Amino acid sequence: MTGDLYFEDFHVGQIIESAKKTLSEDEIVSFAKNYSDLPYHTDPEAAAKSMFGGIVAPGYQTAALTFGLFVDTGTFRACGMGSPGIDRLRWLKPVKAGDTLQVFAEIVEVSPAREGGGRNAVRITYETRNQKGETVMTLTSLHFVRRRSTGD
Repeated sequence: MTGDLYFEDFHVGQIIESAKKTLSEDEIVSFAKNYSDLPYHTDPEAAAKSMFGGIVAPGYQTAALTFGLFVDTGTFRACGMGSPGIDRLRWLKPVKAGDTLQVFAEIVEVSPAREGGGRNAVRITYETRNQKGETVMTLTSLHFVRRRSTGD
């Protein structure tokens, strides 16, 4: 767990590693029934006949899991102020039941607020890898963070 970082603690090239999480078929099906009810996510027989050869996680489940694993590092616990959104998101390989995912978050930009009371920004590229070390998803987003010294 990283925890209690502030704007001053981030630097370009810094990499924050998450814990690992193994995704079960039940977790995939449950998420998919609520948010992406497609046969290759919810029906084992249909999924076996699909191009995936079995149940695969919805891409947005992988994205949510990625951010959840990152949040669990504690990086934004003290400094997080939200995000205006995602710049780029790519699903590179399907995530299957039994896959164990880990996130490697690289700080790619650190931008101080332009004026007093403004928002300090950190751009992060997230790389989510499976147990084989294969990159299954990449995501880049901007996050607003507080300074330690001024509280903004």
